[in-house]
Amino acid sequence: MFGSRRIAPQPGQESVWDYPRPPAVVAATKQVRVEVDGITIAETSRAQRVLETSHPPVYYIPPEDIQMSYLEAIAGASFCEWKGLASYYSLVVGDRRIEKAAWTYPEPTPAFEVIRNYVAFYPSRVDGCYVGDEKVEAQPGDFYGGWITQDIVGPFKGSPGTWGW
Repeated sequence: MFGSRRIAPQPGQESVWDYPRPPAVVAATKQVRVEVDGITIAETSRAQRVLETSHPPVYYIPPEDIQMSYLEAIAGASFCEWKGLASYYSLVVGDRRIEKAAWTYPEPTPAFEVIRNYVAFYPSRVDGCYVGDEKVEAQPGDFYGGWITQDIVGPFKGSPGTWGW
């Protein structure tokens, strides 16, 4: 089936192995926040979660709830077979520059229109991403950018040895 055995979720938890493929977009039910150097870069109760088999949720935040003055569009792009072409941002906070800290889909596929221009942040590249009051753990491997909370169980794709799942 896959490299490691599915962890059975407890009440109130979700297993990433129950998420669909192709992915689904679901409104987040908790406040989310992103912080760098003690500054709240983003905070919203209107985030969207992208849920895909074997991955922790990726939280997309509406640009109206982000201090966009800290984001700098950079060259480069990547392609997702489901969402389309992504573009990237670096974060600039004072003298600190965090390369490729976030991404967006300016022209997503029709199924992902709800996240058009919303921004997702890599939790491993900022000082803190929060769901409610819980600081998230970054998805291993830093490729997918998932946010791991106590409400999510795996195993998660992204660690070494998981590419063949």
